[in-house]
Amino acid sequence: MDTETSTIPDLYLVVGYDGSPPSARALDAAVGLLHGRAGRIDVMYVAHLSSLDTLSADAVAETEATFGDIAKELNTSAGERLRGREDRWRFEWQQGVISEVLVEAATRLHDEHPGDNVAIVVGSSSQAMHRIIGSVAVSLARRAPVPVVIVP
Repeated sequence: MDTETSTIPDLYLVVGYDGSPPSARALDAAVGLLHGRAGRIDVMYVAHLSSLDTLSADAVAETEATFGDIAKELNTSAGERLRGREDRWRFEWQQGVISEVLVEAATRLHDEHPGDNVAIVVGSSSQAMHRIIGSVAVSLARRAPVPVVIVP
């Protein structure tokens, strides 16, 4: 009787993280999903300038510097949250439309690791307005080329 060796693909998780309680729950869920598997968590902070065209060049530069400071704080926060629980992670921040940046990161990981599993993990929005205009989670669920885990 032949025994085939079963190979479990690595798991790469892109987690949207802004320090909010929903994003913290998403990060916690990613730790659980990765447990016992090879792979990594990519913690992503996406800074979003909604009305860039109305800001002066100086205001944009100041806002970008602020985003850099926030990113440093979030990197530290994620590290503290993951300390002793998971050491296979990295932090990245970008500017843009949140759902688009998360999809691009997941697509890049999928291309870099063919044959492995890639998923996006985000927290659900608790803002009432998102029920009307949609949330990042809803946008991802509609257009992401990889599985999306929406953590309540």
